Amino acid sequence: MVYVSNQMRTEELAALDAAHHLHPFTNGDELNAKGARVILRAKGVTLTDSEGNDILDAMAGLWCVNIGYGREELAEVAARQIRELPYYNTFFQTTHVPAIALATKLAELAPGDLNHVFFAMGGSDANDTNIRMVRRYWAAKGKPEKQVIISRKNAYHGSTMGGASLGGMAAMHKQGGLPIPNIVHIGQPHWYAEGGEMSPEEFGLMRARELEEKIAELGEGKVAAFIAEPIQGAGGVVIPPESYWPEIQRICDAHEILLIADEVITGFGRTGNWFGSQTLNIRPHIMTIAKGLSSGYAPIGGSLVCDEVAEVLNGSGEFAHGYTYSAHPVAAAIALENLRILEEEKIVEHAGTVAGPYLAEKWAALADHPLAGEARSIGMMATLALTPDKASRAAFASDEGTIGLICRERCFANNLVMRHVGDRMIIAPPLIMQPSDIDVMIERAVRSLDETYDKVKAEGLLKAR
Repeated sequence: MVYVSNQMRTEELAALDAAHHLHPFTNGDELNAKGARVILRAKGVTLTDSEGNDILDAMAGLWCVNIGYGREELAEVAARQIRELPYYNTFFQTTHVPAIALATKLAELAPGDLNHVFFAMGGSDANDTNIRMVRRYWAAKGKPEKQVIISRKNAYHGSTMGGASLGGMAAMHKQGGLPIPNIVHIGQPHWYAEGGEMSPEEFGLMRARELEEKIAELGEGKVAAFIAEPIQGAGGVVIPPESYWPEIQRICDAHEILLIADEVITGFGRTGNWFGSQTLNIRPHIMTIAKGLSSGYAPIGGSLVCDEVAEVLNGSGEFAHGYTYSAHPVAAAIALENLRILEEEKIVEHAGTVAGPYLAEKWAALADHPLAGEARSIGMMATLALTPDKASRAAFASDEGTIGLICRERCFANNLVMRHVGDRMIIAPPLIMQPSDIDVMIERAVRSLDETYDKVKAEGLLKAR
């Protein structure tokens, strides 16, 4: 047996990783040739790798470590729950205290009448639940033909067969026979990339009304739901024009369409309120949650469900759906403690009134960089478009993502985790960031942009498509 530990050399760990570990969303041969970066520990907003580098994590893991790393309270709660009840399911007419307590707390925190929760392990399988739930709902109401779910191009709703089908990522749809039937997509509200000569307000209305056009094309009697992220996350932190969501809400209300807000990223303080739906005044029937629910300390997700939908489901016999680890007691206990910390330490308020506004000020200044176009933020998530021509919002002549990847690699070299989506740089740091942390992040980002600009210019890549 090979004993693997933190004491091993980076080369040894990377070699074992290459030999046995298949990574998500990764070209395996490319990674194995260079070797994975090995993260050993983390505290607050900082990661430490096997070479001793301290790295500022401006992505909060994968959009999820809202309370920051290294909170002992969550470790203590996990240990206590493992000793008391390490596992039991909620099938077969049973429940347990962590499930009851977490469901009750979520009903208290959620906006409107989202007073019920169906638990999952993460966002992907929660969105699979939503597919089955909305179809079961309409069948129970005597409208089984309402099967179609409308989503958006460039949306991300997970990587399961159902979640990836709901999402509108073209690269994902090329693999595995996606999307599955009765899921269709309309345009995204991405004014900077697709708005042309229209004003943001005009473009937002135009893109929202594509939903009404698609409903008319398919027939209202066949459409079950519309699903969307309040702010598109993995698609590049796409903040829609202010005209967009009010029109989407009007259309769903007018056409008997369930509205699903995918809050896997925007939930639990990311936009400066508990939920993105509150920030953008959305009234969903179902809300997908995960990530910040436990701050990534344990895998857990779910679907928050409004009273009317829950009443129909409860009154229509058995809902033949569920997961072995739905409401896992350890994960539920950790999530409940995470919510206590978010609430009692006023971390959501900090994101909305201190960190978020300071980030907005500092991030907006990045638009002055010669390589940068749009620089926008909302709460504790932000996006920066890279462009060879600010005035025309032009794309680069090189393959999409070429410049973004160069910038991402310079960020990593400067001990900053900043993600690229195509030629767009994005962040979603822990909500606990202080202004001093943001200053460090911006300084490293500017250095990385400078180095990217020099490399792009030297290689003749500073050309518009």
